[in-house]
Amino acid sequence: MTKSAEIINDVPFEKALGDRYLSYALSTIISRSLPDVRDGLKPVHRRLIYAMQQLKLNPNTPFKKSARVVGDVMGKFHPHGDQAIYDALVRLAQDFSVRYPLIDGQGNFGNIDGDNAAAMRYTEARLTELAVMLMEGIEENAIDFRPTYDGEADEPLVFPAAFPNILANGASGIAVGMATSIPPHNLAELCHAMMHMIDHPGCTVAELMRFIPGPDFPTGGILVETPESILRSYETGRGSFRMRARWETEQLKAGSFQIIVTQIPYQVSKSKLIEKIAELLTAKKLPLLDDIRDESADDIRVVLVPKSRNVDPEVLMESLFKATDLEARFSLNMNVLDGGRTPRVMSLKEVLKAFLTHRQEVLVRRSNHRIEHINARLEILEGYLIAYLNIDEVIRIIREEDEPKTYMVEKFGLTDNQVEAILNMRLRALRKLQEIEIRKEHEDLCKEREDLYKLLATESLQWKRIKADIKSIEKKYSLDTVSGKRRTTLEEAPSAIVIPIEAVIEREDVTVVCSQMGWIRCIKGHAVNPDDIKYKEGDSMGTIIQAETTDKILIFATNGKFYTIGVDKLPGGRGHGEPIRMMIELDNTEEMLNLCVIKPDQNKQFLLTSSDSRGFIVNSDDVIAQTRQGKQVMTLGDEGAKALSCMEVTGDMVACIGENRKLLVFPIADVPSLSRGRGVILQKYRQGNLSDIKIFKAEEGLSWIRNGKKVTEKDLLMWKGRRATLGRLAPIGFPRSNKFEA
Repeated sequence: MTKSAEIINDVPFEKALGDRYLSYALSTIISRSLPDVRDGLKPVHRRLIYAMQQLKLNPNTPFKKSARVVGDVMGKFHPHGDQAIYDALVRLAQDFSVRYPLIDGQGNFGNIDGDNAAAMRYTEARLTELAVMLMEGIEENAIDFRPTYDGEADEPLVFPAAFPNILANGASGIAVGMATSIPPHNLAELCHAMMHMIDHPGCTVAELMRFIPGPDFPTGGILVETPESILRSYETGRGSFRMRARWETEQLKAGSFQIIVTQIPYQVSKSKLIEKIAELLTAKKLPLLDDIRDESADDIRVVLVPKSRNVDPEVLMESLFKATDLEARFSLNMNVLDGGRTPRVMSLKEVLKAFLTHRQEVLVRRSNHRIEHINARLEILEGYLIAYLNIDEVIRIIREEDEPKTYMVEKFGLTDNQVEAILNMRLRALRKLQEIEIRKEHEDLCKEREDLYKLLATESLQWKRIKADIKSIEKKYSLDTVSGKRRTTLEEAPSAIVIPIEAVIEREDVTVVCSQMGWIRCIKGHAVNPDDIKYKEGDSMGTIIQAETTDKILIFATNGKFYTIGVDKLPGGRGHGEPIRMMIELDNTEEMLNLCVIKPDQNKQFLLTSSDSRGFIVNSDDVIAQTRQGKQVMTLGDEGAKALSCMEVTGDMVACIGENRKLLVFPIADVPSLSRGRGVILQKYRQGNLSDIKIFKAEEGLSWIRNGKKVTEKDLLMWKGRRATLGRLAPIGFPRSNKFEA
């Protein structure tokens, strides 16, 4: 038996699986998917930029092949696929993906159409000035390092980060059980906010929004979110931002015009956007739009041609905003690694505070590192000064003594470093002028060391220095510069523009046919002969209604729900159509009671009744359902009651007939109007339920069908009464079915 086989640990499967999954989840969260709040980078981005710095790919040096960079990153720091590393490099170089590119790319790095970058062997890259600023002080003990995966070198845990890259360029990523989504912001605005925070540590997020009104996307566009919503998002770290494309009207000859889209929302592919609009145009879903053309070059120029010059541009664009990605939302989820270890959702102020705290730590560490270097240099300079004061003796010792180093240490009290420096000094340094320069350098370094000690001892001086650094960045990338100018403008949330249904659906005359078995279809035109309509075997004619494609079908069922189907969504006239239950979620135990057409600008009133003799009047605007599940309008009792009827209010009187053959007539004005509910009692019964109900006009009288003939009774005084009373027996000859329409 081998030594490894001797040790066997019995561990419950659940615990073993949980421990391993937890390790995997933590590795994914910390080492791959979530950015560090201090420098705003994931490990792959940090390793990429650091490797390029090691290759000396600075902004003022020549480009190198991207394949060389990817190879170095993969071989030394990031043992993952080369394509994943190259994709990260490409994104940092795309000015439409990041607000402030960290990599300067040469070659084809993709475009806003969604085209991929060229292969890494064809493109070249180097760092930008902002990437260098992220690493400023990295060699001055500003941050900690850790061994690389193979232990042959070291890599930084975090960058010193001279600016808040987490907000300036944003971030996105999906980890295990959590995700992050942070939009880009304007660097100058971030600098203003940080300087305000330094002066007023107790400021609120609302105060910071005076400097940071919202995100600043690299592709521009218009932010139409309300300030209250933006504030709530920044305070909680969660929310979303509503973006719209920027457009303008270009006047043509004879009073016609065309619309030019010059900026599109962030992370929307222009080619897919145009393809989507073209599909809607072909499907006749955009009747106000005649054509779309892409005339883009380096800039974006998408031309939208309206159907006629009478089309309102606002209405046309509003219809496109609703149907396409010309309007999009960018989610905010500021889930970041706090201190590089703990993932949590931060508010805007917490993110800026974490960055400023990091800058203070970097300043302290760099100051201590500088003091160490000053002390080492002062030690050497003091040794030089002793040598100059005793230059003849030093020369004699060097020429005559066998162990000059030991002798000088004993005679002058020098340190090993001082003696080594003196022995390595060149003869030309023995000039009088050199002595003056050394004394001057010694004096300057002592002054600098004294200032650094004061800086470390006084926190207010530290924040003053940090504020000065931030001010210099703000000056370089101010709102007046080309790179710092805000690209995304903020406008008020658009008012509720009423969009005619014709703006999204082309109006056509159609005939809606619904069979007895519930198969529905839509036949073009109104000149349809009912005798020519074919049905499935065993099925027959049900409801035939003339309508238009802009209308909606209202269906009322025995469960008290209304269902809504757009006429334009109905299947065509070829074949037998489709079962209506496939379009709505209506249980097989329920039945449809009424099917009618509602026009966009039409408001009808319906009388709803249930089998337990309850009812109320409802407006058609209150019954429109937005989903397949329908809208519960009539609440049914617990005694097994069902909805009984839905009829349009076309008269001023109501006649109720019960299963006990009692008839009651009363004014329809006695029935209340509700938006939803159970309703009021229409007729009272000692036994049985409501059998039928009818709305009629008093001057025309109440009519019913007897033996296939219409019978009308105008003298209804005997049966008139108050609502919710018993009524009296129906007239002699009333149908035995207790129905007005047999």
